[in-house]
Amino acid sequence: MAIKDRLTGLRRTNQASRESALAAAAGWLAAAQNATPDDGAAAWYDLQRSAWKDSYPETTGYIIPTLFDYAAFSGREEFRDRALRMAHWESDIQLGEGGVRAGTIDSQPVAPTVFNTGQVLFGWARAWRETGDERWRTSLVRACEWLVAAQDKDGHWRRFASPFAAQQINSYNTRSAFGLARAGVLLERPDFVESALANVRAVLSRAKANGWLDHNCLDDDSRPLTHTIAYSIRGILEVGVVAEDENAVTAASRMAEAVALSQRSDGALPGRLDGDWRAAARWSCLTGNSQMAINWLRLAEIHGDRRLVDNAERANRFNISVQDRSSRHPGVRGGVKGSHPVDGGYMTYRYPNWAAKFFMDALMLEAGYPADR
Repeated sequence: MAIKDRLTGLRRTNQASRESALAAAAGWLAAAQNATPDDGAAAWYDLQRSAWKDSYPETTGYIIPTLFDYAAFSGREEFRDRALRMAHWESDIQLGEGGVRAGTIDSQPVAPTVFNTGQVLFGWARAWRETGDERWRTSLVRACEWLVAAQDKDGHWRRFASPFAAQQINSYNTRSAFGLARAGVLLERPDFVESALANVRAVLSRAKANGWLDHNCLDDDSRPLTHTIAYSIRGILEVGVVAEDENAVTAASRMAEAVALSQRSDGALPGRLDGDWRAAARWSCLTGNSQMAINWLRLAEIHGDRRLVDNAERANRFNISVQDRSSRHPGVRGGVKGSHPVDGGYMTYRYPNWAAKFFMDALMLEAGYPADR
């Protein structure tokens, strides 16, 4: 398959309509949920082992709004039902102190972690907004209060880092700040928004002169993934919008423009960038492509400046071109690989559920639907 991936014609001819690509990805997420004994979504499909991984609380949490959005976008109510089942499961497994566990449901040790908790906020917030069920408001408040209590006075989260991550401070925790800010608005809790902004300001205080953020990768701080770079940009941008902090919005815009300069002619981004915003990998991280497409489209909405819309559309076209919609295998059909080629350096030979989630969000946002909002 890796050899097939490298055939140049595959990227140019495997195009499809936005709607068919979305339907295929939604079908893959349904298969990922069906593959588990609970109502979570399997973390990934492993091509080499021909097996699904166990449910992943972190990413199931932020898949919930994507399925609500797709149900409304497509008129397919079954995806709303799936989102509600996921939200119930997330509340059932919420830890006693309010946080969300690290890793997949089978991971040891069972420990709450800041990043995962921040991601599940998106699901509980959306489920509560959709239904008004107090169950999800309760889960949301408990998780937000746990995050605020875990935060240091300078705005960073140092405690409760994932035991599966490389370092204590992670710039991409701004994505958790984004979840906290969104919940703060929904719950009418300005203290949650203030905590979110404190984290963004703490992260930006460490930025280099060129806008570069250190401590921004899962495993290689000198060459972070476009996936985690995009996480941090989105968090800074959206918290800046919610808190009306123009400095944060400007910083996110500057970073997004720097990433755009590394985009290849085929629309893909390199999987890793160095501290000068230059390509540091030959393979592409498909999740990062989708996330940056979202960031570029959001900046166009916020500023009315469409200079980066073409970058977003080209990134989306690339990802559509490498999505396998004809495979007979439900673990592959409609899914989105970790890397292209599939043997690249991120989620090698795996189809992660978050890749499908961000792929769908990017395509719905490009279509004018307010996805993941």
